[in-house]
Amino acid sequence: MLAIAGSDPSGGAGIQADLKSIAAHGGYGMAAITALTAQNTRGVSAVHVPPADFLTAQLDAISEDISIDAVKIGMLGDSSVIDAVRSWLEKVRPALVVLDPVMVATSGDRLLQESAEAALQALLPYADLITPNLAELAILLKEPVAGNWAAALEQGKRLAAQTGTTVLVKGGHLDGDGGCPDALVNTVGLLAQDVVVVPGERVPTRNSHGTGCSLSSAMATVQARVGDWEAALREVKPWLQEALRTSADLDVGTGNGPVHHFHHVQQQTEDHARTGRVPAEGEFAAALRDAATADLETIHGLDFIKALADGSLPEQEFAYYLAQDALYLNGYSRVLARAAAIAPTEAEQLFWARSAQNCLDVESELHRTWLNGRTAKVTPGPVTKSYVDHLLAASVSGSYGVLVAAVLPCFWLYAEVGEALHAQFLAAGAPESHPYAMWLRTYADEEFAAATRQAIAHTDAAARAASPSERDAMTLAFRQSARYEVDFFDAPRLHA
Repeated sequence: MLAIAGSDPSGGAGIQADLKSIAAHGGYGMAAITALTAQNTRGVSAVHVPPADFLTAQLDAISEDISIDAVKIGMLGDSSVIDAVRSWLEKVRPALVVLDPVMVATSGDRLLQESAEAALQALLPYADLITPNLAELAILLKEPVAGNWAAALEQGKRLAAQTGTTVLVKGGHLDGDGGCPDALVNTVGLLAQDVVVVPGERVPTRNSHGTGCSLSSAMATVQARVGDWEAALREVKPWLQEALRTSADLDVGTGNGPVHHFHHVQQQTEDHARTGRVPAEGEFAAALRDAATADLETIHGLDFIKALADGSLPEQEFAYYLAQDALYLNGYSRVLARAAAIAPTEAEQLFWARSAQNCLDVESELHRTWLNGRTAKVTPGPVTKSYVDHLLAASVSGSYGVLVAAVLPCFWLYAEVGEALHAQFLAAGAPESHPYAMWLRTYADEEFAAATRQAIAHTDAAARAASPSERDAMTLAFRQSARYEVDFFDAPRLHA
C-alpha cells in the first residue's frame, strides 16, 4: 500500500497518519513524500515542496521493485507535483487509487496553491474514490460550502457525475448535534445504488487532527482486501469513531490533537493484562457477552428488527434478508465443518459437525420454502461477503479457539435477538395474520437454544486451553463477528 502525501512532523496527519492507518488495518505501508510542512496541533506555519522530479524518482524506485496493491494520494502542494503524479499513474496504472484532495486543513489553513486547482481537477478522474471534506467539495465544484447533509449529497452527486468516479461525502464538518453520516456516491452504477449512506454518531472531541488522511488511507487498505467500497466503509467507520473517542488518551499537543490510530491494540493489551492468567470456568464467556452488549442494543434498535417484530417490514426487505442469510449459511456451514475437523475432543467434533449439517438440512429448508429457489439469482451483498470472508479467515488461522470465537455470535446474538422477537410476537397474541409468523416461531426452538449454550461452553473451554495471545485473538474475532451481525440485520434497509 503506497501513500503519496506530505509530511507532518507532529505525527498526526499526512504521511505519518497514512502509515499508521495502513498498519492499523493490516497493510504494509510505503511512502512517497510530496511536501514538507512545519506544523503542530495548532496549525501549519510553513510548507516546502521539493522538486517534482525527485517525487518521480521516489515513485519509480518503488514501482520498479515492489508490487503495489493500492495507492492513497494526499497533499500534493503545487501543479508540477500533481502533473508528476498523474504521469506516474498513467504509466503504472495501479489497480486502486484513493484521492484525498487535500486543499484546506481542519484548522482552515490553505494546503494547495490556488494556481494548482486546475491541475488537481485533471487528476480526479484517475481516482477510484475521492474523499474531500465539505470545504474541498465546494472548491472542486466552485460552489458555496454545503450547509446541510442533503446539500452535501447533491454536491457529491455532481462531483461524481463530473469525474465518473465514486465520491465519499463526509458529514463530520456539518453543524449541529445530530449524527455523523458518511455516504458513498456514484452515478454510473458502480454501487448498489447511487447513494449509500452509512450512519454514525458524532464524537465530541477537540482531537480530530489527521481525520481525513486517516480515513482515506484506511479505506484504500481495506478496499484492497475486501473489494467492496460499502463493506470497506462499514469496517473503517467504527474504527475511526473509536479513534476519535479515545483520542484524549494520547494527550498530544495543546491544540487540535491527533486521533488514536491504535486504540484497538491498546485495548487488546489491556485485555491481555487481565487475561494473562487462565480464566475460571465461564469467565471468558462472560467477558465476551459484556463486549457484545452494545451490539445487541444496536440490533434491537434497528428499524429492520422493529418492523419484523410488528409485521410492518416490507416483503422485499425480508426477502433480501432471507436470500442473504441463505447464502451466508452456506459459507457458515463450511466454517463449522472446519471447526469439527480441528476440534480437540470427540464431543466437540460431533457438536460442530451436527451444527454444520443443521445449517444445510434444517435452517436452510425454511429459506427454500419462503424463497422458492430464488437464491440462485442472488449474489452476496457486501456485508454477507465480508462476514463470510472474516469467518473463512478465522478457519484458516490454525487456531481452534479463534475459529469457534468467530462463529459464536451467529449462535449467541442470533439466539438472544430471536428470543426477544418471539416474546414480542407472543405478547401480541401470536396473530396468524402476522406475515412472518412462521419465521418468528422458529426462534422458540429449544434445540437451537441448547446448541447456543453448548457453543458458548465449547468456546469458553477453548479459551481456558489457549495461550494469552490466542485469547486476545479470540476476543478480537468475536468482536468483529458481533459487529458483522449488526451490519447483517441492517443490510436489508440499506439495500431497499
